[in-house]
Amino acid sequence: MNAPYDGDRAQGTGGPAPSQGTGPGTPVPGQVPVPSPAPDRDPYLQDAYEHDPYRSQDLSAQDPVAEALYDRASHPPPPPGTYQEPGPLYGAPQTPAHGPDPRVWAQTPPPEPSGPSRHLPYGDRAATTQFVGVDSLVSQAADEEPEPDAFAHLYRDQQATPGTPAEEAPLAVPAPSKPAGRASSLLKSSALMAAGTIVSRITGFLRTLVIAGAIGVGTFNDTYQIANTLPTMIYVLVGGGALNAVFIPQLVRAMKNDSDGGEAYANRLLTLVVVLLAAITTLCVLAAPVFITMMSPKIASDPHQMDVAVAFARYCLPTMFFMGVHVVLGQILNARGRFGAMMWTPVLNNIVVIATFGAFIWAFGGFTTSGVSATTVTPEGIRLLGIGTLLGLTVQALAMLPYLHDAGFTPRLRFDWRGHGLGKAARLAKWTFFFVLANQVGLVVVTQLATWAGSVAEKQGHPGTGITAYNYALLLWQMPQAIITVSVMTAVLPRISRSAHDGDAAAVRDDISYGLRTSAVAIVPCAFAFLALGVPMATLLYAGSGAGARNIGYVLMAFGLGLIPYSVQYVVLRGFYAYEDTRTPFYNTVIVAGVNAAVSTAAFFVLPARWAVVGMAAAYGLGYTVGVGVAWRRLRKRLGGDLDGAHVMRTYARLTGACVPAAAVAGAAAYGVTQWLGSGVTGSLAALAAGGVALAVVFLVAAKRMRIEELNAMVGMVRGRLGR
Repeated sequence: MNAPYDGDRAQGTGGPAPSQGTGPGTPVPGQVPVPSPAPDRDPYLQDAYEHDPYRSQDLSAQDPVAEALYDRASHPPPPPGTYQEPGPLYGAPQTPAHGPDPRVWAQTPPPEPSGPSRHLPYGDRAATTQFVGVDSLVSQAADEEPEPDAFAHLYRDQQATPGTPAEEAPLAVPAPSKPAGRASSLLKSSALMAAGTIVSRITGFLRTLVIAGAIGVGTFNDTYQIANTLPTMIYVLVGGGALNAVFIPQLVRAMKNDSDGGEAYANRLLTLVVVLLAAITTLCVLAAPVFITMMSPKIASDPHQMDVAVAFARYCLPTMFFMGVHVVLGQILNARGRFGAMMWTPVLNNIVVIATFGAFIWAFGGFTTSGVSATTVTPEGIRLLGIGTLLGLTVQALAMLPYLHDAGFTPRLRFDWRGHGLGKAARLAKWTFFFVLANQVGLVVVTQLATWAGSVAEKQGHPGTGITAYNYALLLWQMPQAIITVSVMTAVLPRISRSAHDGDAAAVRDDISYGLRTSAVAIVPCAFAFLALGVPMATLLYAGSGAGARNIGYVLMAFGLGLIPYSVQYVVLRGFYAYEDTRTPFYNTVIVAGVNAAVSTAAFFVLPARWAVVGMAAAYGLGYTVGVGVAWRRLRKRLGGDLDGAHVMRTYARLTGACVPAAAVAGAAAYGVTQWLGSGVTGSLAALAAGGVALAVVFLVAAKRMRIEELNAMVGMVRGRLGR
């Protein structure tokens, strides 16, 4: 490169003239000469002799202050292969080999260079190098370094060629067009699981709507509910809880430690579950009349209802065999990094059941026209509903097999159970068994009382006041907790567990407080929304079930405020689980189940039959209120006497203060619209819309005046996401 006015520069600045010899300072042809340092540099030339005078290519040569504030996580450098190598200072720019095509909206990234590049000069792999921004460095400065993937060797085993040691097997470089790295993989898996859970809950809710439209919400549906609940109760009691809490961690440990990647242990566990559940299912099908009598003596006293309930039970009880198979296969896939199948296959079950009850409506008509009951239903109708219910769980379980084949796992029966840790795992499951037993005993008591009250109330002209109304209202009531609180704690639980492992009680306290206050911003308004708008919600959703929809709304209103302690209980118990304490949650569950059963029994004897189930719904929330008080004191003692109670109570008090006037205005608006337009689909929709808008407006205005910081933070986050 030729530099203009070279001699003038040397003379004007007082520096030495450039030597014309061949010494060390002589510039070599083809290279850019390096300027000699000068005490007084010309401010108008700005280092014209450097090969990059404005330092536009080398990010490390930027101003150190600006570089420190440059967040590479938000603005990472361009990927290797897309930059333009510096050419002559005054030469024409080179045409990029992979320039953008204006005709293509999403351009395919160019190939990455195989060796070191300008932006990754030390030979780092461009596909796996992550740029961490200043924000992340500051907010996570005190966090531990991420632990290495304990199961990385398993994936290396799958990628190694025959005869190559697992540790030396090269990892295949992913294609540039796909996200790489463990973080992106976890993000993708979490998104897939969340989407599957949401779709499964939506289709499950649609399933209840179709069932109500086909067979109503009265005593005939009660017989189906009891038969369909039995297999779940028995499965969870005999092994479902232990399978998730004890055997699955053992499976993960076997994958990590065993030379075959845990495949033999997984097959032994699968064989044990298949044999055990096959035997139990056979016995339960034979003893179906005994179980129906235990669950509902009132139904057992009516010959027609008893025959229908036993017929339904003998179709539904075999589903617990497929429940167990589905759970084991799903956990085997989860341990191998395949998370989507277990969350998405229940959607198939819901679709099959929806199609089954839709076929029932097509063949026999909807409930509002057919008025089907235990005395009028045909054997063909019972057979259709029973086979469809069994087929749904069968499809759900068998749909896991292609995913297993794709993961490289071949199911085989193995009966060599001795000496492989299955007995130890079974002994560890005793507290989980007692935990489930306490829940099931409380559920049996409520089922007996609710079916009895519903049968009596229906004879008095009040359908939809039995166990069906209880279950349908409970399903709708639990949705905010399942979507909001569980999502918040899923993100917080790893930090709580790490802090508990480190003995940092203050960090555990702060995270528990954060989980309680953050979830409360949505949970408290939802609880008051159920209280104010429960009736129009139920009459809109269950309009096809007849007059019983309004009674479901009353049950939903009674559940309403219990959502607050129900959510708090979930968050507080995560603190005990972080310390690997399962005994305290068991005792707490016994207290909740005992209070629920006692108050439900009192409601059954004190209240009229029409309102007995409404009282039982209120008892459910009261049981969790007592349980929260006990669990709070125990966790506070565990954390050294401080659980940030003042801060948490202040947040809940302010949210409640904002929700009370909002719920009053919303209830009044919904009632007025209902009186004007009636309780049909149109009136219910209008009442729900008017009440919902009124509740949201009044709540936001009141919350803003009360300066609820958690709500302000959430609103700011949402506005930031929307770019406003």
